[in-house]
Amino acid sequence: MAVNLSAILLFGIAAIFIVKAKAGGIGPAIVLFLLGFFTAGTGADEPIRNLCTALAQALGNLRP
Repeated sequence: MAVNLSAILLFGIAAIFIVKAKAGGIGPAIVLFLLGFFTAGTGADEPIRNLCTALAQALGNLRP
């Protein structure tokens, strides 16, 4: 678990730099894929899925 969390931290920091630099290509795509892969393996996928569902429902309930 400690290796998994450190990998998430490493890929998370790399993802922040990728997004700020607006980088594109195969390298950044692999980093972002690995961030998602390691995050899903920690059990954090359920809270993240619940958050996304709640945000989608909240946006759906907004009135123009």
